[in-house]
Amino acid sequence: MSSPVPPSVSGCGSLAGSPVIRHAGQWWLVTGNGAILATDPTFTGELDRFAVAMAAADQTVADLRADRCDRNDRRRG
Repeated sequence: MSSPVPPSVSGCGSLAGSPVIRHAGQWWLVTGNGAILATDPTFTGELDRFAVAMAAADQTVADLRADRCDRNDRRRG
């Protein structure tokens, strides 16, 4: 039983390249034929924790890149 992809979800990015998207506070499993609302609290809780961990990792990588650029600029200047 899939439902149509909510209109604003179709342009969103997925969670770490997976077919999972968070839209309006809900997790959706998305395929080419539609989407299924994820309602299992254990599963959605794990998705929430994974999304937080991915955001933290992305921030750490961005910080490391910024630090490296700052060091390179100081060496040139």
